Amino acid sequence: MNRLLDIFRNKYFLSAAAFVVWMLFFDKNDMLSQYEYRTEVHKLQEEKDFYEKETNQVKKDLNELNTNLNTAEKFAREKYFMKKDNEDIFVIIKEAPKD
Repeated sequence: MNRLLDIFRNKYFLSAAAFVVWMLFFDKNDMLSQYEYRTEVHKLQEEKDFYEKETNQVKKDLNELNTNLNTAEKFAREKYFMKKDNEDIFVIIKEAPKD
């Protein structure tokens, strides 16, 4: 028991313990801040992946629209509900099944 008390009274142990406590809780880059930074980086990475996927899809659609006139008509009908003068359009929306 005395040996344990001697270790806790040692100035090197006390300074090392104070340093560890300072670095874990009071420093500018403490553990809580590091956790928040990592969660934010993860969230931003997911957003980046989503927008890259959307950008690639839009580029693909733009390329199809520029190369094929039939695709342009199909795109206008599906996305913007455009129609010819002598046509009627019925929009069917499927609802999710209720539990």
